[in-house]
Amino acid sequence: MRIALAAALAFAAFGFNGTAMAQAQDGNVGQRVDKLEREMRAVQRKVFPGGAGMTVEPQITQQVDTTPPGVPATTPLADLTQRVAALESQIQTMTGQIEQNQYRMRQLEEAFGAYKAATDARMKALETPQPAADAMPTDGAVAASGDSATAPARASGDRAAKVAAVEKPSTGDAGEDLYLYGFRLWQAKLYPEAAKALEQYKAKYPTGKRASFARNLLGRTYLDDNRANLAAIALYENYTANPNGERAADSLYYLAQALVKLKKPAGEVCKVYDELNSVYGASLSAEMKAGVAKGRADQRCK
Repeated sequence: MRIALAAALAFAAFGFNGTAMAQAQDGNVGQRVDKLEREMRAVQRKVFPGGAGMTVEPQITQQVDTTPPGVPATTPLADLTQRVAALESQIQTMTGQIEQNQYRMRQLEEAFGAYKAATDARMKALETPQPAADAMPTDGAVAASGDSATAPARASGDRAAKVAAVEKPSTGDAGEDLYLYGFRLWQAKLYPEAAKALEQYKAKYPTGKRASFARNLLGRTYLDDNRANLAAIALYENYTANPNGERAADSLYYLAQALVKLKKPAGEVCKVYDELNSVYGASLSAEMKAGVAKGRADQRCK
């Protein structure tokens, strides 16, 4: 009799303690669920600000009860645990999306800022009027067509003599003469004057027979003059404006060099070399192929 009574009391005590522990666990998990749901709503508002209905659907759906009669149903604690796991997974996914979007936005802002600064500098240089004393010699077909160029900075007597020593062509084709004059200035390493002449060709003859040559040489002139920002813009524009142009491949080749001077990540330089090989690999000269191989080795491209 005493043994039976003791067993009954022990069972009752165990049942009471088990119930209390389950209730405590239910309460703790319930608090976690509430906290996670609040966090997920905050994340959704950040990912989809003001977007009516643009939220991530919950991963928990109502299940049809297929439990055979007499079998105990899932406990509340198990249901809450499942909800916690699903909410934690959703929060991790959405947090990763936010971080990726923020990184992409920073990249776009940096690229746009560099492009704007370079473009503003180039436009300012083109629009700044120069004194008449700085004008380059104006004879022959170039002068007749109004294509004479002015030096961006006041030339010293020695530099003016060097500019004057560059012979202006006179082929009867004003566009051809302007391009050849820019080319000769570049050969003489008179880079600011060469850039001025080539910019004029680009503006006056955007679809001329020397358009691809002039845009590419303009980029190379800026590159040789240590103005890598302007070089990158000019070279990229030449490639995208006419990928089939005579100097489109050359522009990609020198674009990679401009990016190196700008100290861009090796991955960006390698992408340019990849594009060059993919589009023009079969038609590249032996010299350019060797240059690409060296450039890729220097950047440790895969």
